[in-house]
Amino acid sequence: MKIAVLSRNPNLYSTSRLVEAGTKRGHEMMVVDHSKCDIIIERKRPHIVYKGKELKDFNAVIPRIGASITYYGMAVLRQFEMMKVFTAVEFVALGRSRDKLRSLQILSRAGLGMPKTAFTNYSKDVANVIQQVGGAPVVIKLLEGTQGVGVVLAETDQAAESVLEAFNGLQARVIVQQFIKEAGGADIRAFVVDGMVVGAMKRQGKEGEFRSNLHRGGSASIVELTEEEEAAALKAAKVLGLGIAGVDLLQSNSGPMIMEVNSSPGLEGIEQATGKNIAGSIIKYLERSV
Repeated sequence: MKIAVLSRNPNLYSTSRLVEAGTKRGHEMMVVDHSKCDIIIERKRPHIVYKGKELKDFNAVIPRIGASITYYGMAVLRQFEMMKVFTAVEFVALGRSRDKLRSLQILSRAGLGMPKTAFTNYSKDVANVIQQVGGAPVVIKLLEGTQGVGVVLAETDQAAESVLEAFNGLQARVIVQQFIKEAGGADIRAFVVDGMVVGAMKRQGKEGEFRSNLHRGGSASIVELTEEEEAAALKAAKVLGLGIAGVDLLQSNSGPMIMEVNSSPGLEGIEQATGKNIAGSIIKYLERSV
């Protein structure tokens, strides 16, 4: 098959691993920088021009679209769909998952566990918003943030009110979430491909850090999911319509809680923690689907 990886940097671990895994299985792999694609929309032959040449004869596309270029990346992905190319993650699902609020609403409708969350239109009554999720400590998250940026743990009601007022003053959209203390600064990342968990790791934040992101100094180790955790991860990916997903779960006293679902999850942390060939699983998923 001829497979395009939409990525702005061919040297990134995830991108190079996908190219390597695809090539090993006999496919023609090409890294396409979606920010340099021109989209040509016409009745008979919608197409994409890349660096002056038309992109032709692709069987499948794997999007690795960074948060900062979601809008244009999704337009390119949608154009591939118009050209009847199979996409590992559909553009509609990608859009849903990039909107934290929308994805939380979909997950809650599906009956999945999650930390209690409040979202308001810059409400002046910040004290009431904080009480709605059970009072401090609370986690305040920027809706546009990724990789743990713009996530604040406010340990007292007063601190939470100050942070909320500051964000509101900047007209920044935030959600307020109940803090799951028993998780102890750890979370679980379940990597789902085509309705199966192909790898799972536990990420532990460094001492005194409540965020467990690996590039914030967190550490990762392989973990065996409980049936309940696996079911939650699979259902989350399914209701969001994601063929590939990194589902982040917290272990709480009332069962697994979904924190977030990523549509372009990185491969480095999970492959190194589990020793599994996750990139190979993604290529096999394309082979089954095309």
